[in-house]
Amino acid sequence: MTAATTTSPTSTAPTPGQVWTRARGILAVVLILVVAGITFAAVRSGTNHGQLDPRSADPRGSRAVAELLKARGVSVTVATTLDEAAAATGHDTTLLVAGPNLLTRSQQLRLDSAASASAGRTLLVAPGPGPTARLAPGVRAEPHHAVGALAPACELPAARLAGAADMGGTRYTTQDPTAVTCYPSAGLPSLVVLPTGSGGDTVVLGSPDFLHNERLDKQGNASLALQLLGSRPHLVWYLPSLTDPSATTDDDDSGDGTEEQSEGGARDEAADESSFLDLVPSGWLWGTLQLALAAVLAAVWRARRLGPLVTERLPVAIRASESAEGRSLLYRKASARDRAAGALRAATRTRIAPLAGVPARDAHTPDLLLPAVSARITAADRDLGTLLFGTAPSTDAALVLLADQLDALEREVRTS
Repeated sequence: MTAATTTSPTSTAPTPGQVWTRARGILAVVLILVVAGITFAAVRSGTNHGQLDPRSADPRGSRAVAELLKARGVSVTVATTLDEAAAATGHDTTLLVAGPNLLTRSQQLRLDSAASASAGRTLLVAPGPGPTARLAPGVRAEPHHAVGALAPACELPAARLAGAADMGGTRYTTQDPTAVTCYPSAGLPSLVVLPTGSGGDTVVLGSPDFLHNERLDKQGNASLALQLLGSRPHLVWYLPSLTDPSATTDDDDSGDGTEEQSEGGARDEAADESSFLDLVPSGWLWGTLQLALAAVLAAVWRARRLGPLVTERLPVAIRASESAEGRSLLYRKASARDRAAGALRAATRTRIAPLAGVPARDAHTPDLLLPAVSARITAADRDLGTLLFGTAPSTDAALVLLADQLDALEREVRTS
């Protein structure tokens, strides 16, 4: 008689309802994060807009100092490209470079050449190591320090008249005896005035905070800003942009050997690469940190354990055939023939041990079980050790054959 094998209509795939139940918590968290991020971005969108821009009235803009300069007869021109800034330089012009770290090496070399030939004043706002070495030769950038009210501690007339100001930030050192260093922070100056030798000078500022609208009325910030930026009748406020066409110029074609001829050329090239984080707005860094924290919390939430696993009575009765079929499908999906063979052998030994007169506690001891079973079967040449305690089959066909042999052995022991 041939036994017909039928497949269970039960599917192990989760239903759409189950998928929604499992995923709705994660989707709710993601939705809350997205809404919170959009709201935060909308609220803060105007806070940093126009930072250090003379046209911006935002807290970190610089419209206030620009208006004060205009009231004193100083013309203020905004330049957004290197060509505009270089063309506007002159002996009667102050060039303020608001973001020297955004300039490429070729742009820095072009700007230094134009500023040196102009015999005017150049102000560099918080340049990093590379820009400092190219735009202010002889000055070296040191680690950043907190911004606060600092005393001038120098003989620079503009600093002495202004008194204490909000300085600090990037600090600088120089071995040039003609340089004037002011506003020391932790022993290192945050303002350096370097004469260019042609009647002009270069001013290196460690922080732009004293130029912001929100700080202009504090300490001697207004006085210091007006004196540094208003020493010439014309002020060119250069706001570097990554969209400047000159930024795409090949650095190799723009050099004329100046950097290779400099004493510290190798050190400058190593320090030239600005950190990527310096170009990322602070809001994005905070947003990334919040997302990382949310991801960690979600992982902890999903992986939490309230205590050790315990066994429970099933709420419904499940037929043994369905349970066996489900476990066999899992074994087959994982190709776990060794575990399947072990389960079949262990179950057979447990059932035939009492029939052979062996206590249940010794059902898995070969020295006690095998002699007792051999005494109850007729085929003495059968290798019971391999059948009941052998290795795992290597193929599915061998596993099916093992199951048939175990079934036949159990029937024979029961009928003996």
